[in-house]
Amino acid sequence: MEALHHLHNNSSPLLPVSFLERAALVYGNKVSIVYGTVSFTWRETHQRCLRLASGLTQLGISPGDTVAAMAPNIPALYDLHFAVPMAGAVLSALNTKLDAASLAVILEKLEAKFMFIDYEYVDVIVKALEIMSQNMTKHPFFVLIQEHDQGPDLVSVGGNKIKYDDLIAMGETDFEIVKPKDEGDPISVNFTSGSTGEPKGVLYSHKAAYLKSLASVRLYDMGVAPVFLWTVDMFRCNGWCCTWTMAAVGGTNICLRTVSAKFIFDSIVLHNVTHLCGGPAILNLIADASLTVPFKVRLIVAGVLPMSRVMKVEGLGYTVSHAYGMTEVLGPAIVKPWRSTNEHKKDNIVVENVDVKEPETMASVRHDGKTIGEVMFKGNTLMLGYLKDPKATEEAFKDGWYRTKDLGVIHPNGVIQLKDRAKDIIFTGGEIVSTLEVEAVLLSHPKVSEAAVVGKRDDYSKETPCAFVKFKEEYYYGAMSCQEIVEFCEERLPDFMVPRTVVFGELPVNSTGKVQKFTLRVKANGMHSNIGQKNGCHT
Repeated sequence: MEALHHLHNNSSPLLPVSFLERAALVYGNKVSIVYGTVSFTWRETHQRCLRLASGLTQLGISPGDTVAAMAPNIPALYDLHFAVPMAGAVLSALNTKLDAASLAVILEKLEAKFMFIDYEYVDVIVKALEIMSQNMTKHPFFVLIQEHDQGPDLVSVGGNKIKYDDLIAMGETDFEIVKPKDEGDPISVNFTSGSTGEPKGVLYSHKAAYLKSLASVRLYDMGVAPVFLWTVDMFRCNGWCCTWTMAAVGGTNICLRTVSAKFIFDSIVLHNVTHLCGGPAILNLIADASLTVPFKVRLIVAGVLPMSRVMKVEGLGYTVSHAYGMTEVLGPAIVKPWRSTNEHKKDNIVVENVDVKEPETMASVRHDGKTIGEVMFKGNTLMLGYLKDPKATEEAFKDGWYRTKDLGVIHPNGVIQLKDRAKDIIFTGGEIVSTLEVEAVLLSHPKVSEAAVVGKRDDYSKETPCAFVKFKEEYYYGAMSCQEIVEFCEERLPDFMVPRTVVFGELPVNSTGKVQKFTLRVKANGMHSNIGQKNGCHT
């Protein structure tokens, strides 16, 4: 069978850039991007990206160089998802919510040769560079993104500088794309939130991004000619890979500099939006605004979904789907229509290349809905590894499976149910408490806007649930007692899952909006013991 060997002349690498090349041919005159009063066709977007890649090459970019970008969900950042790999470089879209100290840590890891900066973020970048100044031997080449000459200039920053529009103007549309040597080469670096430590740079390959982008067409039920409203940040897993997905299907991107309930509603009505994505904050924005959309809109949400909020949003005309994933698996890996917590037993959808395993033996857990194991993924849509951290990369995988550190069970019908993060699960001594399940009950209370549950050390049993609760804005602290919270939980949870301590107040969050549970654990274990009580109350 020697004649059946691999032939290079009939093999084409899987590259997300090819989506844009095809879109320019197939959907050339179709609108690709709308941003306020500005719009572009797919042919124009393709030409802009070629010019950008050409301009970067003229300024000295080389294959494998890193390009950092800090901007909101505007056309410039969308274009960079194609232009940077066209030039053979690697894109890193930076979290726009980071402070200067956190940015400095990330920028030192990246060693970016070019840095695109939106005018809104010049000040924080300047501060980050000042922090880095002692260790920085050479500044990156700065590209300033402005709108109508708005915002500060980069006069206070050392190194070479150019304006974004000038960079496009100097480029050529006949630029020959620099293809990677291998489809397994990196296309982007996305940083984790650093909720339990220093942020890690997660490397995506061209091949993984290509396959994930195509999978997203099915995951999000894109259909024909989708109109995607950019409510999920492009710095989050390259916008959950939807940057490339939209080019693959020739859809229309509705870009937003800022996200608000009014912008969401107005954009949906004006542009006939079909899809939008995001975390619980987007769900809450829509629920609080109580604006009914005139047609069905698909809303894909990641994170803990309070049943009452989902039901309200669906009543406003949205179809809500629940997404589960993480940066290391290129964003959402599983997307399913929202259901109440007990309806998983009716579900018969089984997902390939995901399993719940006993981490020591790597054997799949029993399909009994009770035996807890670690959720693991394998396949072609996983990260390459962590940037400059081979030890963490090695620890993240076992026998080809990515270890999520999430705990789950498998039901008799093969469906996986997520229970908790391994570090968040509470061991009461005789029972295991899923903080996610307790939080879901707390969030269903009509007066509660945010909730987090952690384990509080107890001399009599190993841990007890401690609930941190934030009221909705219309309620003041004192409008509800700890006893009311406890009784609400008692009606909906087994006794061992009911919080023994309740704390009212703001919840500490990191730059991406994730609750810092490690901070809450310290606070919980620093409070006086309330053994034997179910209404230990603190503010």
